[in-house]
Amino acid sequence: MTGLSIGLDERLGTYLQAVGVREDDTLRRLREATAELPNAQMQSAPEQGALMQLLARLMGARRVIEVGTFTGYGALWMARALPADGRLVCCELEQRYIDFARPYWREAEVEGRIEVRLGPALATLDALLAEGGAGAWDMAFIDADKTGYVDYYERCLRLVRDNGLILVDNTLWYGRVADPEVADESTEAIRHFNRSVAEDDRVDVALVPIADGLTFCRKRAE
Repeated sequence: MTGLSIGLDERLGTYLQAVGVREDDTLRRLREATAELPNAQMQSAPEQGALMQLLARLMGARRVIEVGTFTGYGALWMARALPADGRLVCCELEQRYIDFARPYWREAEVEGRIEVRLGPALATLDALLAEGGAGAWDMAFIDADKTGYVDYYERCLRLVRDNGLILVDNTLWYGRVADPEVADESTEAIRHFNRSVAEDDRVDVALVPIADGLTFCRKRAE
């Protein structure tokens, strides 16, 4: 079993994914292929992908940003929620991961909805703002280097529309955020991000223990 939500043992996680997630063959094979990679822990859990897809459909999302794509499993879930003319911009540093993802996107017939922008995510987000993207996006998903979370969040907050949604992954960080003995750079960055968002009156916020901790931020209307 790969990609279990925090706190779930394998038996309960297997049951949850069997009855609560509609993962088809393409998604399953992409997840299993990714599980063979050395950094497979970077992949989203199936229940997280299913939830993001459901949220995008509930919102009627047409334009979505993903900060950190890895092998494209989460992107595939979200792209399927978009209409045929929808747009998912994937910010990713590594070409090799996009090459890994594309055959599965193509097989699922969503490749045409996905625009990949290679390079530092902050530069891509700034470019989207410069292109007139402020307030033009329905949803954003942040799952990249943890030290960049506050900056990514601030850019995405400008990019999403009023009542738009920002999802931020790994905000429980394997439980390390609650361990006073842990003080590495990434853990401290997530602690700082969590404190900042908890006090941010520009959004409604909820942190839930799905996957490795997923924070929901709804942008309040100005």
